[in-house]
Amino acid sequence: MLSARILQRIIATNAAWPGGITAAAATLLPSRVPSSVPELGPARPAGVRAMSFLPPTGPRRWPLYNEQVFPPTGADEAPRPAFVCHVKTNVKYSTKKMWYIASMIRGMSIEEALKQLQFVNKKGAQIVSEALKEAQEMAVRDHNVEFKNNLWVAESFATKGRVLKGLRRHARARPGIVHYRYTHYFVRLEEGAPPEQYYADAPLPPEEMLKRWLEQRRQRTITHSL
Repeated sequence: MLSARILQRIIATNAAWPGGITAAAATLLPSRVPSSVPELGPARPAGVRAMSFLPPTGPRRWPLYNEQVFPPTGADEAPRPAFVCHVKTNVKYSTKKMWYIASMIRGMSIEEALKQLQFVNKKGAQIVSEALKEAQEMAVRDHNVEFKNNLWVAESFATKGRVLKGLRRHARARPGIVHYRYTHYFVRLEEGAPPEQYYADAPLPPEEMLKRWLEQRRQRTITHSL
């Protein structure tokens, strides 16, 4: 039961605000600062407070990039390539093991990625292969991609998913905790040919390194020479 002091505060608050307690609470609630950058996710309905309606995050936010509308490109701008984002949520696999497979196919074409995954004898390789095929079908069906093989893996990563706790019996009636870990796999396919170097700090091929070294040696200055 409420104490007399709390009841007095409620009555005083209700009398102080013209609209009652509801108006007081609505005034004290923080409002969202307007931004010029459009946010992903559904629009907030009128009359709903910012704290009670937030855009989805994590694996629910990733597919919303497919619904993003970009302004038309100018005449002097390069055409924007089509892309598709896909996610497989709560896969029964380790996130740390999935990281190696997800990193391996970054920057590859869709054909090369599927070909390389066939030689990886891991459960995660089959999961990633299924996700790539699903994203490939989505690109042709929903995003007007003409050729399904004209795609490359622009982004590929995995994050931690749901963790369920179980019980394991130990000696002398002592319990032990068992963690059942799940993972989320994210992939983004982009139309066009893959870049020659996916990572900016990737080591150069030997031929390019030799060419740059020769240019540096030719441009050096030798003192007291002709």
